[in-house]
Amino acid sequence: MDRWQAMKVFVKVGETGSFAGAGRQLNMSPPAVTRIVSSLEEAIGARLLTRTTRSLKLTDAGSRYLKDCQRLLFEMSEAEAAAAATFGKPTGTLSVTASSMFGSLFIMPLFTEFLEGHPDVIGRALFVDRIVNLVEEEVDVAIRIGHLPDSGFAATRVGEVRRVICGSPAYFERHGRPSTPSDLTRHRIIATTSAWSSLDWRFGVDEKTSVRIAPRLFCSTNDGAILAAARGWGLTRVLSYQIAPRLDLGELQVVLSEFEEETLPIHVVHPDGRHASAKVRSFVDFAVARLRASRQIN
Repeated sequence: MDRWQAMKVFVKVGETGSFAGAGRQLNMSPPAVTRIVSSLEEAIGARLLTRTTRSLKLTDAGSRYLKDCQRLLFEMSEAEAAAAATFGKPTGTLSVTASSMFGSLFIMPLFTEFLEGHPDVIGRALFVDRIVNLVEEEVDVAIRIGHLPDSGFAATRVGEVRRVICGSPAYFERHGRPSTPSDLTRHRIIATTSAWSSLDWRFGVDEKTSVRIAPRLFCSTNDGAILAAARGWGLTRVLSYQIAPRLDLGELQVVLSEFEEETLPIHVVHPDGRHASAKVRSFVDFAVARLRASRQIN
C-alpha cells in the first residue's frame, strides 16, 4: 500500500464525509476508496471511521489522525513547491516595485544586472512613492522602507536608514548650525509635499519630542529639496541613503544626529513565500545579497 496515497484518500473521506464524495473528487470508485481506507486502518491498527448504512463518522483516533495527515500532506506540498521553485529555470515577467529614489539609486542597477544573467526573464520596474498592493497590481517583489504591517508575506531584512537633517557647509557658515531641535524654528526650512511629509518633525528614541516647522520652500520631490539644500538655501529632512553621495563629496552635512528617531528597516518582500516561482526566488536571493553589501544602507 502506498501510505501517502492512502493518507490522501483518507483525508478526502474525512473532509467529504463519504466514500462516494471522496471517490468523485479523486476520480476513484467508492469500493476502491473503501478498500484503501480499510487497508490503512489495518496497517496502523486503529479504527478511523464508524460506518453506518447512512453516514460515516470519524472516531476520536480518526479525528486526530485526520489533522496529522492534513498537516503532513501540506508540509509535503510545501517542500515540493520549494524544491520546484529552487531548481526551476527563471522565466516570464518579473515585476519589482520600490520608492522612486530608492528604485533609481539601488534597485535599477541590480535589476538590470539580474536580467543580464537571466535572458528568459522580462523585467517590469514600478518605482513610485506610494504603497503598491502586490496582489491587486500583480507585483512579484517589493522593497519596502519602514516597519511592516502584518501581511503574511515573506520579508527579508536587508538594511536600515535614518531620517536626517542636512545642509551645506556654505549655509552653516552664514547661518550657524542648530544645536537642538528647537533651533530649527530660527532656520530656513525646505520641506517636501510627498504623501508621508509632515510639518511636525519628530525627534528622539526613548524621550520623544517634536518641532512644528514653518518651511520657506516646498518641493514636490526629495531630489528638489536636496538640490536646494546642497546649493546653500536652507535645511531639509530626508532619508540618509538619499544624500549619501553628497555627504561623501562634502556637499552636505548632517546636523542634530544625536536627536534622531530610531532607524527604519528595509525589507525585500514577496507574497508567495515558499511557493515563490524560480524567477522570484532567484531575484530575491540576488537582491538580498547585493543590498546587504551596500554600505549606504548598512
